[in-house]
Amino acid sequence: MAFDKVRIGFLPLVDAALPILARQQGFAEAEGLEIELVRDMTWATVRDRLLYGHTDAAHMVAPLAIATALGRGRPAVEMAVPFVLGLNGNAITLSLALAEQVLPDAGLADPVVLGARLKAVALQRAAEGRRLRFGAVHRYSSHNYMLRYWLAAVGIRPDHDVDIVTTSPPFAADALAAGEVDGICVGEPWNGVAVDRGVGRIALVTAQIWQRGVEKVLAMRATTLAERGDTVQRLIRALHAAAEHFVDPATREESARILSLPQYLDAPVDPVARAIGDRVRLMQGATPIHVPDFMFQYREAANFPWRSQAAWLYSQMVRWDGMPFSADDAQVAQDVFRPGVYRAALAGSGAPLPSASSKLEGAIEGASIGAGSVQGRLMLGRDAFFDRRAFDPEDIAGYLADLP
Repeated sequence: MAFDKVRIGFLPLVDAALPILARQQGFAEAEGLEIELVRDMTWATVRDRLLYGHTDAAHMVAPLAIATALGRGRPAVEMAVPFVLGLNGNAITLSLALAEQVLPDAGLADPVVLGARLKAVALQRAAEGRRLRFGAVHRYSSHNYMLRYWLAAVGIRPDHDVDIVTTSPPFAADALAAGEVDGICVGEPWNGVAVDRGVGRIALVTAQIWQRGVEKVLAMRATTLAERGDTVQRLIRALHAAAEHFVDPATREESARILSLPQYLDAPVDPVARAIGDRVRLMQGATPIHVPDFMFQYREAANFPWRSQAAWLYSQMVRWDGMPFSADDAQVAQDVFRPGVYRAALAGSGAPLPSASSKLEGAIEGASIGAGSVQGRLMLGRDAFFDRRAFDPEDIAGYLADLP
């Protein structure tokens, strides 16, 4: 049997799990696909390899796909995101010296309480001419936007009171150890590695800033989707099957072993297994704590590419790039996410398929609520922002005007 080959670029992160498991566990083969995985160390390289045709698709930070379509920093290329590879899963880890100053106890911090303590230190350091420095994985990453959103909401001005620099995820623990940064916002297993090495302490997880926040996506050039639509739909089905496999508690040990292999994450098994099981070790030697939905996957149509998620990311791009809001750019940003392709791929599978393509983000603060679907029963859980602001994708300009 001839298999269609799909080359997928990725970074060594736990949330690259779905294409890796689709390849390793036979879900791609069941769809007549052969996945070839191409490992890189920076998001810029993942993007460039995709744009120059060295890969067909990529595990990518969601804002980078939008920035690429909008021509931020390079000529614009039309992009398509038909599948979300996961929600949340990142953490903010502080150097031990900074943690000792701002973390009051051994548990996960409250974002508001920690923010007030951090603000005092940040302003003092800025006045002394040695601003705190935080590492995020790319200018156009959810890590950068989550970090900035939290800092601004607690009264710390990014780029004025503190600096934010780019740190590749696999080298984030090294940057902390060398004193190059005072904190990092990265994905797993690299926070866990920093903790286990004794060079950092986890203060917050990004699910505390925006629960169910969009994270990595399957990104591709729009021309690839147009030319290989059937292949893309089969890939979506393989990834969806891998997601169901990933969340099964019975598969965690095997998944952690696979992901930790040198050709994939090349990382210790233990922090990988902790992340898969929503367990977080906050400091070296501590017993891991359970953080519900730390790395959210599969349930509640988590892999559905909501256009409103893309709209929120665009709002943060406008906010932090210092550019005016553009209705045309907002449309381009939302058009990157392709919910129709997702629905077409999974029609008849039994998977819940939202009938809407956009929603009010951050509006569900309590128990799960039912949502309209064209297939299956769909329940959506709490998705609040920590400051209780909701985001209406129909009023991006109004939302931006109301932000601190």
